[in-house]
Amino acid sequence: MMNFRPYPTYGSPGQAGYPSYPPAGVAPGMFPGAAPGPVTGIPTPSGAMIPGVPGPAPTVPTPPGLLPIEESYIENILRLNLGKMATIYMTFENNPQWPAKVFRGRLEAAGRDHIIISDPQTGIRYLLLMVNLDYITFDEELKYTYPF
Repeated sequence: MMNFRPYPTYGSPGQAGYPSYPPAGVAPGMFPGAAPGPVTGIPTPSGAMIPGVPGPAPTVPTPPGLLPIEESYIENILRLNLGKMATIYMTFENNPQWPAKVFRGRLEAAGRDHIIISDPQTGIRYLLLMVNLDYITFDEELKYTYPF
């Protein structure tokens, strides 16, 4: 009978050949091949740092007249322009009946994944998914900054 072991064995801790972390010659917090330098990390609930993971991104000042970088999302821009007439161009993948469609209406609401418009002539409200959005046009100038 053969002596078959499905998993490699290394012996016991402290014996030659037993793997250790960090590998011999590598300082804690450094990775093989990494350039020497300060250890960066993010705090964990215990207060320890996770090596090699950058901390929070530094804040960037916002130029006057523009939305803060984190707030320049489509839904935020749309929320600043509620009540305006919009023409929304959408495509619907794998839909032979409606490969592309144009919706026109008054912008009522916008969320992270949807837009709600109402057609002033028919009173019909449309809930449109952002995943199908190509682009939007407006008949008037857009607001891009918050009033405060």
